[in-house]
Amino acid sequence: MAKLPIYNSFHPILKQKTDRVEKITDDIKQLVTDMFETMYDTKRGVGLAANQVGKNLSIVVIDVREVKGLEDTAPMVLINPIIKKYSEEKEFCEEGCLSIPVLYEEVERSSEITIEYTDINGTIITREASGFLARVMQHEVDHLNGITFYDRLSAFRKSLAK
Repeated sequence: MAKLPIYNSFHPILKQKTDRVEKITDDIKQLVTDMFETMYDTKRGVGLAANQVGKNLSIVVIDVREVKGLEDTAPMVLINPIIKKYSEEKEFCEEGCLSIPVLYEEVERSSEITIEYTDINGTIITREASGFLARVMQHEVDHLNGITFYDRLSAFRKSLAK
């Protein structure tokens, strides 16, 4: 296992759409293990996208067990995730990002989503998520599409954050 460097929001890899994973190889499994270790090492992350560690691949790891009410949620690996449905109901909540470590801002997101992804065993999963888990999934899928939460702020909020 290896701790990976986390790229900051100014790195160009965070502004581009990631490539699909065509096959789950031993290298992909090792990357996932390293991503979890890297995220846990920060002591504050609940999600990490592969491009945040310099890999242009559509992979996300999520572990929300430290969040009250989600203690029984198993750590997740989302490969090639696609959000199929967003609820019309939205909510604002403060977000942070391991690639933007000093900024925390209110971001509007759908309160419920339906997401499809491949797990580490190659099984295609379709699942509904709500609340904090839905927010984390949306945040991480945004990374895979070259979007940071800063990009979701209003012009006014961006100017205040600067």
